[in-house]
Amino acid sequence: MQKKILLSFFALLFAATFFSCAQRLPVQTLTITTADQRQIRVLAETAETAEQRNRGFMERKNIPAGTGMVFIFERDQILNFWMKNTPTPLSIAYIDSRGTIRDIFDMTPFSLSSVTSTLSVRYALEVPQGWFTENGIKPGDKVTIPQRMLMYGKEASNRKQ
Repeated sequence: MQKKILLSFFALLFAATFFSCAQRLPVQTLTITTADQRQIRVLAETAETAEQRNRGFMERKNIPAGTGMVFIFERDQILNFWMKNTPTPLSIAYIDSRGTIRDIFDMTPFSLSSVTSTLSVRYALEVPQGWFTENGIKPGDKVTIPQRMLMYGKEASNRKQ
């Protein structure tokens, strides 16, 4: 009996560790400069592959304020996001290749409705719903794109050739 309980405990511990680690992606610090020149930082996991972008924040129940996920694409395009299997309310900013926030939308948990950018953009940044508003971040504000993120698109393009 005790051996069975101990074995179950270790199996549960392994599963929890595996799934929590498997979902985490590399992190970048993004700096957003508002119209009034305030600088706000967000720690963003980076989703650069199609698989990482498709998974996003699915099944994540806790996304702390000041953190998010940045989705990186190889080229500017109209982007569509949904909230399939995502229980946490999120806000999304669509960002062009120069780092200008073009749109900010709130998204509904578990919704299969697309949230579409109004212009061609290169990046999308998801954060806990209301975080942009709480920090006074609006369309037109600038995101400093780290050099490493600029390279993602180039590397992906080179892999296709």
